[in-house]
Amino acid sequence: MKIFKTITVCLTICLSSMPIFATEKQNLIVELNKFEKTENGGCQAFFLFRNQTNLTFEGFEMSLAVLDTDGVIDRLLTIDASPLPAQRTTLKLFEIPEIECTQVSEILLHELSSCKPQNDSEMDCYPILELRSRTSAELVK
Repeated sequence: MKIFKTITVCLTICLSSMPIFATEKQNLIVELNKFEKTENGGCQAFFLFRNQTNLTFEGFEMSLAVLDTDGVIDRLLTIDASPLPAQRTTLKLFEIPEIECTQVSEILLHELSSCKPQNDSEMDCYPILELRSRTSAELVK
């Protein structure tokens, strides 16, 4: 019985001294935060890039398809959001010319043309990428 108690105490001490590992996934969140009408009739898109990873991205370029309210692709835009510092949130503004904000129903991530961590080669960011929208338009993969 003494041996059982000794083993139990040892296991309790060993397990309680072990570090607790975070199970939360480190994502790169791209959030379409809001739209604002521009003076020339276009639409200014405010994007938040929430880099929850430990990587600074010196290259991050997306090709986006902008769909109108009929679900028809209005245009393709290529936006360069780099640099994206590690563990930081960055605000980037991009103009969508010649279309009113109310006419944008969806923005599709057509391609990630660049996802390059600093001092490293290009990587596939799709597994860590999460898209969100706080606007009436969806932001989808």
